[in-house]
Amino acid sequence: MSYSRFALAVAAGCATVAAFAPPASAGVSQLTVQANISVGSSTNYGVGCFHQLLARLSVGIDPVAFYDNGTLLAVVAPTDGIARLGWVPSYEGSHTMTAVQDGVAASQTVQVGRGFLFGYSCVVTGG
Repeated sequence: MSYSRFALAVAAGCATVAAFAPPASAGVSQLTVQANISVGSSTNYGVGCFHQLLARLSVGIDPVAFYDNGTLLAVVAPTDGIARLGWVPSYEGSHTMTAVQDGVAASQTVQVGRGFLFGYSCVVTGG
């Protein structure tokens, strides 16, 4: 077999494998709930305080849905493989925050206390 025929056979084999390979799956690889400038003795998350949800993605083009205890907050278009959403808790207690992209999810549970705003920062009691 000549070199050109061998190269053609290898290329055809690679094309066949690529054609039948499963598509790359999208999904959230990590969810972080950032406390920002909030501080407390038991928790850094407070009612009325601004926090940010940050989802790192395996595919950065598909929209991401954010949930708080199963309630949809928003659907966000990601930028550079990251989806962000501002979050201000409206009640104290346990919050399971979830980000979902194409059926693949990541979650983080945080305890929320009572927040007191002081300029840009927030002091949290309880939780």
